Amino acid sequence: MQVNKIKRLSLALGALLACAAPFAATAKAPVKKEKEVATASALKQVHAVPPMIADLEKRTFQWFWDSANPSNGLIPDHYPTDSFASIASVGFGLTAYGVGVERGYVTRQQAIERTLTTLRFFNNSAQNDSEDGATGFHGFYYHFLDMQSGKRFARWVEVSTVDTTLLLGGVLFAQSYYDRDTPEEKEIRQLADDIYRRVEWTWAQQRKPLISMGWTPGGKFIPHDWKGYDEGMLVYILALGSPTHPIGDDAWSAWSATYNKTWGEFYGQTHLGFAPMFGHQYSHTWVDFRGIRDAWSRDHNLDYFENSRRATYSQQAYAVANPGKWTGYGKNVWGLTASNGPGGLIVKNGDTERTFHGYTARGAGIDYISDDGTIVPTAAGGSIAFAPEIVIPALEEMKQKYGQYAYTKYGFVDAFNLSFHTQTDIRTGRLVPDVGWFDTVHLGIDQGPIVLMIENHRSDFVWNVMKKNPYIRKGLERAGFTGGWLEQGAKAE
Repeated sequence: MQVNKIKRLSLALGALLACAAPFAATAKAPVKKEKEVATASALKQVHAVPPMIADLEKRTFQWFWDSANPSNGLIPDHYPTDSFASIASVGFGLTAYGVGVERGYVTRQQAIERTLTTLRFFNNSAQNDSEDGATGFHGFYYHFLDMQSGKRFARWVEVSTVDTTLLLGGVLFAQSYYDRDTPEEKEIRQLADDIYRRVEWTWAQQRKPLISMGWTPGGKFIPHDWKGYDEGMLVYILALGSPTHPIGDDAWSAWSATYNKTWGEFYGQTHLGFAPMFGHQYSHTWVDFRGIRDAWSRDHNLDYFENSRRATYSQQAYAVANPGKWTGYGKNVWGLTASNGPGGLIVKNGDTERTFHGYTARGAGIDYISDDGTIVPTAAGGSIAFAPEIVIPALEEMKQKYGQYAYTKYGFVDAFNLSFHTQTDIRTGRLVPDVGWFDTVHLGIDQGPIVLMIENHRSDFVWNVMKKNPYIRKGLERAGFTGGWLEQGAKAE
């Protein structure tokens, strides 16, 4: 296990456990009268899904809708227990609201009001270098905020470049989705544009051309940059697409040059590795990488979507092999990613000693293996668009076998562990006798990939909205991506 890599992941996950004319001047669309009740629009169906998957999408959406603070739009890190807000959760939530409109879970007007509240808060919130009186600095935001005041939650919380990026994924989605010629939707577009343009990406380049993971008033810049294949892909795309503070053309090639060491075969799949599945999912929730390639992927003759598909298959194969001999692992019970766990403790049984972790970056890949028997449903659920043929049976079987403990009104709980059977020092969740440990909360950064990737699998909806965003296109093109929808879109224009 590479300890330094895990420390870097922990920083990325948080201390717990990250010029041109305004886009608001888009082409006018006819005003459509809003119905009083939510009705599903005619989404183009790409893939039909079983009732259980449709149910999971709706329940997971409901988590975002119910957990948000309606007065400022902030969404908690975890829920239903008390929690601080996670700006990454907000990014996933802003995107999920559009899914809710299209699927008829809420009306467009409801989503508009919630989105406006959220964007107004982030646009108007304090940006300065104080320890306790701000939400961010130089256009970036603190990883965790107080749910009520919206200020930095605690002094261990960093201004996070990656969590700001995930927030911006939702901000830019809102900018492109709410495209009608009404005062409210115009305001959404303008606010989104203002928030994105304010981010000073070059300020975060302390060791150019790479981007730092974050900053704190006390410790200043974190001594780690985004390098090595991971969710940092979206950080660089948005930094390259900025119309006001863009990073240099050399940034993408410098970043991609750092991840070749994790290219290789892992459990029968040759791919670019990153042990936790979230690294293969986060950027893909907003960007359709099918058929578009940069210099690195052209050299390796695959696109990043295919890379994530192979990573998904390797996770399933790892669970089938089950080298740790954990209870329950198999063809349809698999999935490792950053998640909650039973707690930081060592359990002894005769000559056997096993360590069970709390929140940690679980994963299995060529870079490292961190596995304590904890299954994380989002590892499979967030990969449904990559490999539905193995993900759907896994989600169905996990619900069928363990749904009474692991499936709630908000879909799957964050994690469960069928090898853990001691009541001693359980810090989260609950122990079900003769079954195992089950979490009792859901995490926003794990709920997000489930609902958004189910919809991408069903209709390409989020991907299609984001393809309309000029900043996403610009970032991809500056990174050297060509082919596929990038060229098709250019021809259409």
